[in-house]
Amino acid sequence: MKNYLWNMFASIKNAQIVNKSFILCPSKKICIAFLNILWDEGFILGYKVLNTTPKALKIFLKYKNGKPVIDSLSSITRPGNRIYYSAQQLWKLNSSNSLTIISTNKGLLTLNECRKLNEGGEPFLIIK
Repeated sequence: MKNYLWNMFASIKNAQIVNKSFILCPSKKICIAFLNILWDEGFILGYKVLNTTPKALKIFLKYKNGKPVIDSLSSITRPGNRIYYSAQQLWKLNSSNSLTIISTNKGLLTLNECRKLNEGGEPFLIIK
């Protein structure tokens, strides 16, 4: 299920290395939730759901002065090595210069949203 998400991470990394303006990925609910967070935080210009068969996502990447806005996408949890944090453990994480996305029972949330809701979960990745 979550391989779609890791494939999308790899596609975004590779596309930004070669300065592509957009990429195409398969459309899944978890991918759309992840893209909504990226769009809210200003890391992408937007995305569009294409009505092709099968459905696809067209993701528009953002650049600032010719450099990618996303410096790095680093996975915390990998498919073979799951890590879970309680709400108390999340308060110990430093989020001053990065965005941490966490999978909770309420869906994908940022670290700050998890702290407000007092939710623990599985951290997916750190975006710098």
